[in-house]
Amino acid sequence: MLEDLRELQKLLQLEKLEKFKRRVSFGDLITDRWENAREYGFGENSSCYDNVLILGEVEVGPYTWIGPNVILDGSGRLTIGSHCSISAGVQIYTHDTVRRSVTLGQEPVEYSPTSVGDGVYIGPNSIIRRGVHIGKGAVIGAMSYVDANIPAGKKAWGCPAKIVGDVEEPARASINN
Repeated sequence: MLEDLRELQKLLQLEKLEKFKRRVSFGDLITDRWENAREYGFGENSSCYDNVLILGEVEVGPYTWIGPNVILDGSGRLTIGSHCSISAGVQIYTHDTVRRSVTLGQEPVEYSPTSVGDGVYIGPNSIIRRGVHIGKGAVIGAMSYVDANIPAGKKAWGCPAKIVGDVEEPARASINN
């Protein structure tokens, strides 16, 4: 059976390379990203790679793309809007164990809801801290650590992320509608 699976992987990988010029994990070869999202109850036409780690209560709006190797921690409630791009390697948290660790277990795990508004782009390998709200139409640059709220229509990046300006027109016009 293992040999049959290896042959299937080779065949599917070849098809993927020829059609899309990409190589993906075995799980992503045999699953459908849109079906994965439907099974989680995510919005219409959203997609979610098979290798995404999803914990707890995660709500995702329609037309949102969730890239490979993402962590969506909904243990404290996570809401992601419509038409978002959650790039590869992004981690979005709703809990942390900092106080529990430094108090040698005397304090509990802390939970806070986290939200991402409609039309948000989060760049690859960014981390969103528990309790953060990212407003509609915001752009988070790659490899950012977001530990404070980002207002609608703003661009932010860095470690920690700092607001660096407004999202350019015409994208910003749709934020106000």
